[in-house]
Amino acid sequence: MAELQDILAQHGKTYQLNHSLLPNQLKVMRAIENCRTSALGGHIDECDECGFTRISYNSCRNRHCPKCQTLNKERWIDARKDDLLNVGYFHVVFTIPDTLNSVAYQNQRAVYGVLFKAAAETLSELSADKKYLGAQIGFTEILHTWGQNLMHHPHIHCIVPGGGLNSCNKWVNSRKKFFIPVKVLSRKFRGKFLYYLKQAKLEFYGSISYLQDNGMFNGFISSLYQKEWIVYCKPPFKNAGCVVEYLGRYTHRVAISNNRILKLEDGIVTFKWRDYKDKNNKLKNMDLTADEFIRRFLIHVLPNRFTKIRHYGLLSPRNKATKLKLCKKLTHTFLNDKPKVKLSTLDLLKKLTGKDFSICPCCGVGHFSRASP
Repeated sequence: MAELQDILAQHGKTYQLNHSLLPNQLKVMRAIENCRTSALGGHIDECDECGFTRISYNSCRNRHCPKCQTLNKERWIDARKDDLLNVGYFHVVFTIPDTLNSVAYQNQRAVYGVLFKAAAETLSELSADKKYLGAQIGFTEILHTWGQNLMHHPHIHCIVPGGGLNSCNKWVNSRKKFFIPVKVLSRKFRGKFLYYLKQAKLEFYGSISYLQDNGMFNGFISSLYQKEWIVYCKPPFKNAGCVVEYLGRYTHRVAISNNRILKLEDGIVTFKWRDYKDKNNKLKNMDLTADEFIRRFLIHVLPNRFTKIRHYGLLSPRNKATKLKLCKKLTHTFLNDKPKVKLSTLDLLKKLTGKDFSICPCCGVGHFSRASP
């Protein structure tokens, strides 16, 4: 089966010649093309029993590379386990209307920043309202910019515990169903997002250059106030273990994983996708030219050093050592005071797969060690 690396290796250079790319997009293309190849260097491991050798090439470690996210994801999840409380959790998704997609793509850092801020303030302020919960909550936000068809679809996934800490330092449980009505979330989010968007420094080119005119821009904003924005809440998780598993599906996901790519033939890429507009919700195959596939993939390359996973409220760095610790006591959550030991790559792989990759596959007795240069 073809991989993203194969598609870029075969068609990337032609794409670069025919299209104007941003520096961060070029950087990602080169990183993925060179990942685990001799271009990035490597080392030789030698069996201490039979002398068998193997070459291990270095990974690119780019956050957009599907090959490099599995171990990063597992390390991140392992670190988050100590933050979970013994309560139910909800999954809330905030989405902007597709009429904003062009504005978002041309102003990624500004608009994605507004998306994070508006979603966070919406959850925090409504949770603090005594009408709903009357407490401070802690939650994690994760930015995704794609849909299953690889088109631009910016949205925020939020993992929210079912309760919070009130002003008297008492734990308040939420209702079994999410404690804030979706319509209330949607309208509050819409108002906050558009308020901050009007304050942002935005640039407009090409098909949306008309928004440079203040009158046209104000009219565009007014039309967005008339729309119903999509916010939805999924049912609560059964237990903390399910939360961890669920987090793993979202935190380090890239626009498309290699296992969704079926083939690359005659310049056509075929990949699996789920059509959520179809009531049957079945997996389908999509055929795109390599040129169009690469274009869609590059839409989702984030600005350099842009943080796509953020923690708020009780989970923010300044509250974890104090308020989160109190919440664990109040919710009868196991408190692990032992310092976290960072596992080596081989130890982590063994933990995940149950297989010891340091053992020589040739003799099955010896262990690999770095060969002398």
